[in-house]
Amino acid sequence: MSFKFVKQLPSPDEIKKQSPMSEELRKIKEERDRQIQDIITGHSDKFLVIVGPCSADNEDSVCEYTNRLSKLQEKVAERLVLVPRIYTNKPRTTGEGYKGMLHQPDPEAKPDVLAGILAIRHMHMRSIAETGLTSADEMLYPDNWHYLSDLLSYVAIGARSVENQEHRLMVSGLDIPVGMKNPTSGDFSVMLNSVVAAQGEHDFISRGWEVKTQGNPLTHTILRGAVNKHGNTIPNYHYEDLQLLLEMYN
Repeated sequence: MSFKFVKQLPSPDEIKKQSPMSEELRKIKEERDRQIQDIITGHSDKFLVIVGPCSADNEDSVCEYTNRLSKLQEKVAERLVLVPRIYTNKPRTTGEGYKGMLHQPDPEAKPDVLAGILAIRHMHMRSIAETGLTSADEMLYPDNWHYLSDLLSYVAIGARSVENQEHRLMVSGLDIPVGMKNPTSGDFSVMLNSVVAAQGEHDFISRGWEVKTQGNPLTHTILRGAVNKHGNTIPNYHYEDLQLLLEMYN
């Protein structure tokens, strides 16, 4: 057996007790969740903008960025709701390379997942406290969602994860918007199947429990470009792409 059990991790509830969210931050998240949900459901005519770098590996740099973003949010508040991307997991095509702050809170040190869980939680909380902006993160590992469930206002499912049943089922139990990206092939049907699955009710196993979900109506699509048969990266958000997606969705 090639598994080596390094250490047993604390449960999400234990981590949240160790690193609790204040009542002030809880109220900020509640209001931000309402604003974002109103946009997704069409009850607000504002635009939702998920903005930021592809990964977060340094808390000070991330918070410097989100502080700048909060000043911009004040200027565009009548038209836009800005959500900083603080992506703490990095999917790797071949499995090699830096896998994000969750794995290595210090990119120069050895992997330490427990330290990573505490680090990403602290970073998300610090960003909210300093800026009033709740953030988005990518769900690379479905079960890890529970460690940040009280902090995030938006979740993305990546191109390499969107076809995975475990991701789809977990999303069906979330109460915040989740964007499903098209796979690297650009196949819209895979992405749409994921949305349909995540919007439905399911029974499955999660963290040693049999669970039941009611479906997440806030699940939606993200057009993230594709790689064509020649290996070239191409966009897929032009008018004709949107028209095709709408026809397939209906």
